[in-house]
Amino acid sequence: MPFFTRALQAAALLFASLSSAVPGTAVASSTPVLDRIRDTGTVRVAYRESSVPFSFYDADKKPVGYAVDLCLRVVDKLRTDLKRPDLKVQYVMVTPSTRMPAIIEGKADLECGSTTNNRERREKVAFTIPHYIAGIRMIVKTSSGIRRWDDLRGKTVVTTKGTTSVAELRKMNDVRVLNMKFLEAKDHAESFAMVETGKADAFAMDDVLLFGFRANTKTPSDYTVVGDMLTVEPYAIMLSKDDAEFKRLVDRAMTNIILDYDADKLYKKWFQQPIPPHSAKLDIPMSFLLRDSFKYPSDKVAD
Repeated sequence: MPFFTRALQAAALLFASLSSAVPGTAVASSTPVLDRIRDTGTVRVAYRESSVPFSFYDADKKPVGYAVDLCLRVVDKLRTDLKRPDLKVQYVMVTPSTRMPAIIEGKADLECGSTTNNRERREKVAFTIPHYIAGIRMIVKTSSGIRRWDDLRGKTVVTTKGTTSVAELRKMNDVRVLNMKFLEAKDHAESFAMVETGKADAFAMDDVLLFGFRANTKTPSDYTVVGDMLTVEPYAIMLSKDDAEFKRLVDRAMTNIILDYDADKLYKKWFQQPIPPHSAKLDIPMSFLLRDSFKYPSDKVAD
């Protein structure tokens, strides 16, 4: 499919640029993000409160997750490349609505959550190599009888403000003439709570996030993730579009993390083993789409 055709074409160019870079080589003297990191001795990592298992709070209100761990690995490699073993991490909490402004305005250096790399966003920010590939589906109460998108005709659907699912749902609603009522919540936790309390019949979002909410409920069998995938969503760490040197270092770090199988180990940790805060187990095997993309790491994706 197009994603991997383009990935294969881009891989040679990426590896060519990486092969010429020697770890520890001095970097450009004037780059906005790197200069700020050097001056402050701090890398600011943006995280989310409820994007399980990518970026969320554990029982001690500490940011954890698959994307957070990947970002911390990237910071480790920055310490080596910049010859700054003293670099510290400062966490910055963001929501779907504030995550892009945080990067654009320089309030965060890396956004480590569940953000899709798409054309519209790349006009304002940059992305490194995808670390997950999801698709938009919906979570409903098992007792609702809703199993397909067409079952939502005349019903209330909630999604999270500032996410790609908003436009996709409206497009589907118009094409299929479903006459759905739309609600937009401030974050994923509020969206799911609307299904729990009966304020919405379905919560439409990337499937892996929905499985995370289901796994952490008291009775997972009360909820079901249903519907065909509306989209293919490549998740990637977001960073500034205005610092090519910083992006080069982050891309190289992610490539090493993937090819050294660190990403595989982290995937197993967060998707196939019990995770905080309630030791829930998502039990989601790595998809063939993600496994194939890891063979040829590239920041190029199809839109």
